[in-house]
Amino acid sequence: MTHPQIYAQRVEDMILQLGEIGRHSDTGVWRTAFSPDWVAANSLVAQWGRDAGLNVNYDTGGNLWAVAQGREAGPSIVTGSHIDSQCPGGRYDGALGVIAGMVAVSALYEQFGPPRRTLEVVSLCEEEGSRFPTAGFWGSRALVGQAAPEDCDAVWDADGVSIGAAMTEAGFDPTRIGETVREDIAAFIELHIEQGPILEDADLPVAIVDAITHIRQTEVTLYGTSNHAGAFPMDIRNDPMAGFAEIASGVIGHAEAMGRPAVTTIGHCVPNPGGRAIIPRSVTFSIDARHPDPKAAQAMYDAHLEMIQEVAVQRGLTFDSTIFLDHRACQSDPALLAALDGAAAKMEIPVMHMASGAGHDAQQMAQICPVAMLFVRSFEGRSHTPEEFSELSDCVAGIKVLAAALHDLAY
Repeated sequence: MTHPQIYAQRVEDMILQLGEIGRHSDTGVWRTAFSPDWVAANSLVAQWGRDAGLNVNYDTGGNLWAVAQGREAGPSIVTGSHIDSQCPGGRYDGALGVIAGMVAVSALYEQFGPPRRTLEVVSLCEEEGSRFPTAGFWGSRALVGQAAPEDCDAVWDADGVSIGAAMTEAGFDPTRIGETVREDIAAFIELHIEQGPILEDADLPVAIVDAITHIRQTEVTLYGTSNHAGAFPMDIRNDPMAGFAEIASGVIGHAEAMGRPAVTTIGHCVPNPGGRAIIPRSVTFSIDARHPDPKAAQAMYDAHLEMIQEVAVQRGLTFDSTIFLDHRACQSDPALLAALDGAAAKMEIPVMHMASGAGHDAQQMAQICPVAMLFVRSFEGRSHTPEEFSELSDCVAGIKVLAAALHDLAY
């Protein structure tokens, strides 16, 4: 046997079994970090690992690890993703990456014995930030030293429960979160559903991700003068809503002019006051702008600020601007890309290269090790919804590429 064998029935069974835990809206899941359903789901993943003969343990941040110990000492090759979901989400977002890692490493261990270099599968916690909105990428941030004990008391869910209390309830000690840091990982490869339509448009099952986008979310408030909507002439108004309309059109049009993969979204807008016959005194809105090329991303952000400044001057407005999320672009490691390309060729699976327009745990892990990603085709590009779906054949194709690459790297 020259390459790992991946069995479709095993993959399908695992997708369906995991999807039953926290099942919601027929085909979806509602499985938030440190909840009883999340604990139960991780317990299932842990059992899969033990059944395959892997060593299973939890770290102090809440991440689950299944380890195929290597014959030689040295840093580990790691794969995995997350099993927490949106509220509700689907069966595949994150979960497929954990299943893929477990299937791939288990198959390698069963078919080829212990690896030369240690292989690890990880189920990372609270990637989504769906329960704790300011704690996205909690598990991977803990691994890279970006989560501290004091953070455990400063992050709360909608019911007023701190993430530290939730960790305690789930059996973890939040005072030990700093012990989660890893310095012995040689590479991290994450498989994930695409969450967009590009693979479907290209009629391909799998993509190799060569970059993860820079994500910047900015909150802007324009200030003007509130007056009567009918009695105040247009030419002497200081109307922040008119300014907002101009800026929104400008920043979105700028992304359209740049072309793929630039994207800009206005997802939130609140006028104050919000009366139908009142010129607002202020308008607060968000700008979510993304590009995987660092130089292009910075040029886009500079252009947005220039537009805001020009509109404010022209319309007699003032403004405040606050960046409240800024995840830098992450470039995939060339050696890992070569391994994935070689694996796809060996397995005779057609692939394309593309950038990720969403953030992922790999983006955090890049702070401590080389990273790369694989995408599996999403039906109609659907994600973060119970309707998300990936064909079994596409899932298996992605896992085959992952397993073959891990074989080349670790054996």
